[in-house]
Amino acid sequence: MIAHIRGRILAKAPNQVIVECGGVGYDVTIAVPTFSELPEAGNEAALYIYTHVREDQISLFGFLRPEEKLLFEKLISVSGIGPTLAIKMLSGIDAREIVGFIQRGDVARLTKLPGIGKKIAERTVLELKDKLKMFGATPEQPVMLTSAIEEDVLSALVNLGFQRAAAEKALAAEGPAKGRSFEELFRATMASLSK
Repeated sequence: MIAHIRGRILAKAPNQVIVECGGVGYDVTIAVPTFSELPEAGNEAALYIYTHVREDQISLFGFLRPEEKLLFEKLISVSGIGPTLAIKMLSGIDAREIVGFIQRGDVARLTKLPGIGKKIAERTVLELKDKLKMFGATPEQPVMLTSAIEEDVLSALVNLGFQRAAAEKALAAEGPAKGRSFEELFRATMASLSK
């Protein structure tokens, strides 16, 4: 199985990178934060690889750090979470925050991740809560005073490929969401990020 690739980036997109290694271009699925950290096409990159084999397909999933790959492997061990959903989860929020939510049993925050319903969130906490000790104790995250609309705007921006930290900063600059619709707040924040 392929466990690590080092080579030249031929192309990259928010969820995919093609790395040329020994004359072969490997199509690797990645999370949005990995995309943001990778250098531009033409530069060299190294990725830890998880190889997923099905009857009809071999898929490669890439990570910059071994601990991200390990978390991915823990997530896909949960019934109902496949590799594609695990990558979406890692795209929706920082890996350390996911670990924190699971360790604290914060089902409500997990359900805000793309594709995660209440049952899968509860199963994830039940199956992984005591299996993430290698990531260390995650400090309690400060409670963000965001409304449901602000959370939806953040989620939409992250799904479009913006980094969560940048989206949160732009959203905070827009002031309170009171009286504003999702569309108004989304457009204003998007305009601020696109400047």
